[in-house]
Amino acid sequence: MSDDKTKAGGQDRSQINVNEEYELRDWSKKFGVTPDELKAAVSAVGTNADAVEAHLSDRKR
Repeated sequence: MSDDKTKAGGQDRSQINVNEEYELRDWSKKFGVTPDELKAAVSAVGTNADAVEAHLSDRKR
């Protein structure tokens, strides 16, 4: 399913698409990591934002 930029909210906010520059930038800023660190986290745990956040917070401990 393609990313419909005209529809905000819902499932789109729970998934991270590192192939979209604006998402990579925004999620990296939200989590306080570099884009490469975000890509590595998504590779490790998948695109679910909650899982990525948990992975990144565990890594910082």
